[in-house]
Amino acid sequence: MPFELTILGSNSALPTSDRYPTAQVLKMPGRLFLIDCGEGTQIQLRRNKIGFSKIKHIFISHLHGDHYYGLIGLISTLNLLGLKTDIHIYSPSELKTLLQPQLDFIKGDMNVNLIFHPLNFKKPQQIYADKRVEVFSFPVKHSISTCGFLFREVKKQANIKKEMVLEYKIPIARIKEIKDGADYISPDGEVIKNEKLTTPPPHPRSYAFCTDTAFHLPIAEIIKDVDLLYHEATFLEAMRGFAEKTLHSTTIDAANMAKLANAKKLLIGHFSARYNDVELFEKEARTVFENTEAAREGKTYKA
Repeated sequence: MPFELTILGSNSALPTSDRYPTAQVLKMPGRLFLIDCGEGTQIQLRRNKIGFSKIKHIFISHLHGDHYYGLIGLISTLNLLGLKTDIHIYSPSELKTLLQPQLDFIKGDMNVNLIFHPLNFKKPQQIYADKRVEVFSFPVKHSISTCGFLFREVKKQANIKKEMVLEYKIPIARIKEIKDGADYISPDGEVIKNEKLTTPPPHPRSYAFCTDTAFHLPIAEIIKDVDLLYHEATFLEAMRGFAEKTLHSTTIDAANMAKLANAKKLLIGHFSARYNDVELFEKEARTVFENTEAAREGKTYKA
């Protein structure tokens, strides 16, 4: 089953000729999530052959323009396509107020139904859940209220061994509780341990999105053991002073966060437009966390 992140934009405030502002698409089993929506997002969706009609959930981390200026254009396009669907937007509460004057001037009736879900900037909170996926927001450290997001598969039940069902003549009514971890007690009182009856379920995969933010220690515990971590690295370490002044992170900050969180892989992005060569970011971050890669437009990463 897919669990893939496609980078649509990896730059910070100023776009360059080959890097767009922040936008990503996360494909999870039966779900497609758009994370941030910087200028040019819908062009990048086209280039990467990602169908607009699949977008039902949009997550906006904060209200700096490079993270949401592409949203009104995308909404307009969805409406022009005649898509009669609900679009859930998880964002700062002020976003609805900012968009409303533009929405009022969209020609014709609104086909799409926008449903806004305000984020909590004081504590972690579950903001979405279904049978397969759960999503959490959590506060990060920036110059305005900003949230990171943690996307995680719901842990599946253990798989019961068919040969054990036959051997111990386990009633169908008991199978669910065994899958949930219970032992089985036979009619003659024998206790058959759960580990003998089942095989473990697959490891639930996870992805964490952390930008814009300075290094913020509480994040590490929230995203602990994450499979894939995207953490901003706006500046190389030589510009640490400016990073701290603007509440952004350096490559070393991102690498230290990945190390503290025990992440399996680190993606760095949100690069300042002053840099042309993102390989410099990779090399520097790898001095602390080896399994680091610089996010690149159009590339897909698997958890």
